[in-house]
Amino acid sequence: MDERPRELGYAPVGRLLWHFSWPAIVGMTCNALYNVVDRAFVGHGVGPLAIAATTVAFPVMIILMALSVLVGVGTTALISIRLGEQKKEEAELAAANGTALLFLLPLSFAVVYFLFPEPILRLFGATDEVMPYARDFMDIIMLGAPFGSLGMGMNNFIRAEGNPLMAMSTQVFGALLNGILNYVFIFHLKMGIKGSALATVTGQVFASLWVLSYYFTGRSLVKLKLKNFALRLPVILNITAIGFAPFAMQMANSLQQVILNKTVLRYSGDLGLSAVGIMMSIAGLLLMPILGISQGAQPIIGFNYGARQYSRVIDALKKAVIAASCVSVTGYLALRLWPSQIAALFTEGEPELIDTTAQAMRTFFAMIFVIGFQVICSNYFQAVGKAKQAAVLSLSRQVLLFIPLLLILPHFWGIKGVWRTPPIADALSSAITACFILREVKLLSAKKQLAGTQMATVQLNPSRHLNRY
Repeated sequence: MDERPRELGYAPVGRLLWHFSWPAIVGMTCNALYNVVDRAFVGHGVGPLAIAATTVAFPVMIILMALSVLVGVGTTALISIRLGEQKKEEAELAAANGTALLFLLPLSFAVVYFLFPEPILRLFGATDEVMPYARDFMDIIMLGAPFGSLGMGMNNFIRAEGNPLMAMSTQVFGALLNGILNYVFIFHLKMGIKGSALATVTGQVFASLWVLSYYFTGRSLVKLKLKNFALRLPVILNITAIGFAPFAMQMANSLQQVILNKTVLRYSGDLGLSAVGIMMSIAGLLLMPILGISQGAQPIIGFNYGARQYSRVIDALKKAVIAASCVSVTGYLALRLWPSQIAALFTEGEPELIDTTAQAMRTFFAMIFVIGFQVICSNYFQAVGKAKQAAVLSLSRQVLLFIPLLLILPHFWGIKGVWRTPPIADALSSAITACFILREVKLLSAKKQLAGTQMATVQLNPSRHLNRY
């Protein structure tokens, strides 16, 4: 068996988590920088209406991300588990089917978008003033949708087989190209918001080609064989069952963003919509390092769970929670200390927008320090293939808590009710997650003790157990 996956079962967990997480953190942060860079450049180079347009486009982009997550995360977990079970051929079948789905699903969604572009954008909050900017931006983004999905989803495959540095380099390459081209297209070629969209798509295309080159030049452990690209229903069902929880979370996030856009427009107009766009970029920048830690922990947890090494599973979970909590606490402190300075990174010459955003952030991110715990623990269940628990925890914040609160609180507090919704949802969802994960840790401890007892029995009575064979 290849050394890369095998080390997941014996190397020190702390070293493994660092080895897998820091490239994932860099890579996921680079993914977040796509939106941050787009909004910062259009804010400085085009204006507040362009920021509002990217905010309107954000739910559509979340749906594209959800499709990538559905297939990417589901396939990654399946690859990790199959490698842990030493079933490489099944891992390769999952990888090829996942690759095909990563191209076909966003392509289908792009077709639907181009049939009804303006109704979709109005549904997501575009006003008459914002619509021209939203169309210019989103039409180009949708043309590159399949390539963005391939690059994002297949990065997870690379990480699952034990090559996080390659996964990181792909994401860094795409993000750097996006930043450079944003500057060139907007400030030198004067392409406006179209230039930002074109820069994003170009970065995604090159990133996807980079990923594909890794697989088709023989460098990968898991091979993409032509015969395996024929879609198999059992494999698709396994992929979607495991990936459903993060997919549902992203779709809920899209619905949440639509309701948020509509509510903010009602109480604060296009100015509030621009402020929400800035805060969503900041939230993404904070969340992506946490997701990077989660992605780094996933192959460690998945492999050792498949190999029944439960003490290593518990150790990886504990260390991942601590690392993610450090990130979320650091983000919380930065937002409390420098809200105006952070808001000013996205616009200039707009003091009203900066002041509105800074005031909103103090409340909006009041409980952000618990997000690390909640994300790691909910993603643990997807890593071990427990799709139902993962779905419940992933949906608890966005669907069960955030959306109802967002629909109720503004009736009492107006726009302040909007800003108070996230911290209340964060606190309640973290409490629910704590109940689930404590029960799971007790179950893992019991399995670990049982495995230890069985091993001791074998060592004391080896001849008795050999007679079975």
